[in-house]
Amino acid sequence: MLFSVITTNLFALYAFTYAPKHHQNHPLLQTQKNMSLISEHLALILREIDSSQRKLAKIEKEILGYDSIDVSRPNMASELKLFLQHHQLPLGKDSKTGITEMVASVGHSCEKSADLLSQYMTYKISGPCPDDWSLGQKLILRGCEPLPRRRCLGKTVPKVGLSPFPISLWKPVSEKVATWSGLGCKNFNCVNSKKSSRECAACFDLVNGSETQRFLKPRSKNDFVIDDVLSLGGGGIRIGFDIGGGSGTFAARMAERNVTVITNTLNVDAPISEFVAARGLFPLYLSLDHRFPFYDNIFDLVHAGSGLDVGEKPEKMEFLMFDIDRVLRAGGLFWLDNFYCANDDKKRALTVLIERFGYKKLKWVVGEKLEVNGSGKSEVYLSAVLQKPVRV
Repeated sequence: MLFSVITTNLFALYAFTYAPKHHQNHPLLQTQKNMSLISEHLALILREIDSSQRKLAKIEKEILGYDSIDVSRPNMASELKLFLQHHQLPLGKDSKTGITEMVASVGHSCEKSADLLSQYMTYKISGPCPDDWSLGQKLILRGCEPLPRRRCLGKTVPKVGLSPFPISLWKPVSEKVATWSGLGCKNFNCVNSKKSSRECAACFDLVNGSETQRFLKPRSKNDFVIDDVLSLGGGGIRIGFDIGGGSGTFAARMAERNVTVITNTLNVDAPISEFVAARGLFPLYLSLDHRFPFYDNIFDLVHAGSGLDVGEKPEKMEFLMFDIDRVLRAGGLFWLDNFYCANDDKKRALTVLIERFGYKKLKWVVGEKLEVNGSGKSEVYLSAVLQKPVRV
């Protein structure tokens, strides 16, 4: 790129300054030739600039992983083409927003999974939607979020045996109210035996499992009692957001205390969203790569555990933390609950990141617990309750 710019400038300098000696006695002829040379080199410069711009755009797309979805490619679903079309406003330019057309909202990373997206958008219009929720989730986990809307009828599952609220908070959930297609397990007993994550070890057992005592009785010094944390909020905790909330037990405990909590979910190895909803709670089906769909300074409390760990790149964690800070109101509480520190570097990086926000440390505990898989080895966890400051 730099070589191209230097080359074109040298050509321009040559064109404007060079004059052959044997034509010095013919000024008009020399002027015409110089003008011809200038025109040729100007055209060359313009071609080089255009080429450089195209190369730069290509490099930016490779770095960002972004490109517009090419609807002209073969085997592209007709419904996807229709959804992605720009639709002109019937009355022309809108005076308030300045827009002239409506544009479909589709995640830019969908371009990388265009074949899967086209498969997702292949269905009979007004007919039943394919049983492909797992395909949709696969697209979401690849960054294709939000997914396009579809013109088909979603599969209905009879919700038989749902209990009224608040009995539903701790009433065992029937397997019949959930969709098990695309999952290895076909019932909650199977899911409870998997111990697939630190947040959700047997978390679907609402009768005999550890969920019945969770947030009420601490099992280690890293476990905070929910009433103790609420007391730190000075009685001002009314609405909250639970990130990676497992089966919804945190939201259930908060509901018992008249606090409304939205639980972020994905159906990883279990029908988590349906389970949370069956308890009478609000599941938000969303990946942590997506900007939270809430206005600024909304929540009195944000609760998160090891689900906050979104990968090795520290910048990704920073984007997530800044979005948490955005939706948490001044004076609100950020409850970091048993965040797994894989190593000292992870703990140090998270600590430095938190300190950048200037939160007041109301609780801060680093402790060890035995591994979930029963190996007998200990793991390091960080738990904290932090208060967001008022910023002017």
